[in-house]
Amino acid sequence: MSGWWSRLLDWLRSLFFKREMELSLIGLQNAGKSSLVNVLTTGSFHEDMIPTVGFNMRKVTKGGVTIKMWDLGGQPRFRSLWERYCRGVQAIVYVVDAADHDAVQVSAKELAALLAKPSLAGIPLLLLGNKNDIPGALGTQQLIERMGLQSLTGREVCCYSISCKVQNNIDITLEWLTKHAKS
Repeated sequence: MSGWWSRLLDWLRSLFFKREMELSLIGLQNAGKSSLVNVLTTGSFHEDMIPTVGFNMRKVTKGGVTIKMWDLGGQPRFRSLWERYCRGVQAIVYVVDAADHDAVQVSAKELAALLAKPSLAGIPLLLLGNKNDIPGALGTQQLIERMGLQSLTGREVCCYSISCKVQNNIDITLEWLTKHAKS
């Protein structure tokens, strides 16, 4: 009965209170950022995604929350733009290819450099270890350790192991995002 009551309240809230969220989706090239955007907006995964050159912006509405996502290119020449697109967002979503152990090390350095920027202080971080459907992919605890998340202070930090391909943990990712939307 309480589940039904909760859904009714959520539905009533969605009629009168629209919430919005703006986030930046960053990470190294081939981590799965554009795949995540595609899964969130269309519900489908495509093996042949074209790498993002520069940035793309997409919006999706889920459960009364409109999420505006800046999908930023992960190639070295675009990383200097990350800070500009992360200022003033409700969350920074950092995507890591959890199956590429060499890339995780580079990712950790890039993330640390980005989060050291004073303009990004206090912005919540959601780290997503993508490609957990591949054997040998790092799990959540391994990602927390290798990405140095335990040493981050002054901001909310969350980490999930996901797979865009098989849509593993996309639901909890969306749940986290909608909880961080503003009214």
